[in-house]
Amino acid sequence: MPNLEIFRRVAVVVALAAVALAGPAQAQESESAPLATELAELLGAAGLGAIAARDTADEDRFVAALSFPGSLLVVSARYEVPLYVEQKIADGEYREVYIDLNAASIPQTKVLITDTGADGLASGDDSADMVDTGSGPARYDGEGDADAQYARMLRALIAEAR
Repeated sequence: MPNLEIFRRVAVVVALAAVALAGPAQAQESESAPLATELAELLGAAGLGAIAARDTADEDRFVAALSFPGSLLVVSARYEVPLYVEQKIADGEYREVYIDLNAASIPQTKVLITDTGADGLASGDDSADMVDTGSGPARYDGEGDADAQYARMLRALIAEAR
């Protein structure tokens, strides 16, 4: 019967390994993943390094993104003089909007996403995605509503890029 005991132990180890491997794959799935990929593709096809749009969350909230090979930097914030930002968007001055939202926005309303890989927010040991909601940048841990916020931001940017 010693062989039966070895078989049971091996079966337990295999089952635990399968659960451990399935966990990270599920944690990496996100609402923002297909949207980030789509935005990166749209920007690349149009030869744009930046894009900006009105954010759908508030009337005076805007969103802008900078695209680099393999990453997206996306900021959303309220702005005290919406007409100023609207004009820059109309003129295609997307990079300027990104700078304004980062520097001159209403600080407590700013959300900054660093999407390494331009593949949506992912948590886990191998992810370097960062989220800053005003309390300083922190590695995305899969908690909270950051992925849903990021997906909303990406939808607005995709609509502008089309």
